[in-house]
Amino acid sequence: MIDSELRSALEAELGQRIEQIERVSGGDINDAFALRLGDGTRSFLKTNAHAPAAMFAAEARGLGLLAEPAVVRVPRVIASSPPGTARGFLLLEWVEAARPGQRFDEELGRALAALHRAHLPSFGLDHDNFIGRLPQSNRAHDDWVDFFRSERLGAQLELAVESGRASGALRRGFERLFEKLPELVGPREPPARLHGDLWGGNLLVGERAEPCLIDPAVYGGHREIDLAMMRLFGGFGPRVFDAYHEAYPLAPGHAERVALYQLYPLLVHVNLFGGGYARSVERALGAYV
Repeated sequence: MIDSELRSALEAELGQRIEQIERVSGGDINDAFALRLGDGTRSFLKTNAHAPAAMFAAEARGLGLLAEPAVVRVPRVIASSPPGTARGFLLLEWVEAARPGQRFDEELGRALAALHRAHLPSFGLDHDNFIGRLPQSNRAHDDWVDFFRSERLGAQLELAVESGRASGALRRGFERLFEKLPELVGPREPPARLHGDLWGGNLLVGERAEPCLIDPAVYGGHREIDLAMMRLFGGFGPRVFDAYHEAYPLAPGHAERVALYQLYPLLVHVNLFGGGYARSVERALGAYV
């Protein structure tokens, strides 16, 4: 459970007593709890005594960036721990899960299209954040190729090589890919407002049977990278992608770029979990070099 210091800090933020604390599922990284408050409402708490100092504040900012265009639901941020707090936390409104409605997939596809149309000023962001527990550099670039090569593929590849999770041969394969990258990434597009970590576990069904996005790793990027990650681990029906394409048609050749844009989440998984993900990277890379 949570200690008395954190409980006192949360009650000060909420302006009321916490009557009940119940542990709930919240992923592999953080502890998660449902809080029953004095007024009968519930809140969702994520906390981690070992989290990087800026992690929860960055997640709160990411949720704000997703909420800003008002095109898709995200949980409202109640409070996040300031840097230097002994035990980091993020306090969110409680989302009461429901069953998806008949048009859920269509609504999700159109909402993602609208989110991606709410462009950001550059590729990257004005602050760094995290993907999972890994730092994510968002140093801004005017050109997508430069950003994708340096801040996404290159950064994760270097981390994998340093940890011994990627071979020299894999690094050489990426060097060949980087030479060809300008001709592979597709037509120029403005920086889309990306969720950044869009797999099935980061999608909820809200009380009104509407899509609700959680746990973002937001930045300005090529919109096909969100869609490629959605295809990587499954959990999204074909109507999601059809509705997206109807609302915001994809550029020619997008199907051939799916494996390219899956390289970043696969490298992230190499660095988080190791195991067979390096072989998955090799297979995806083999389509281009």
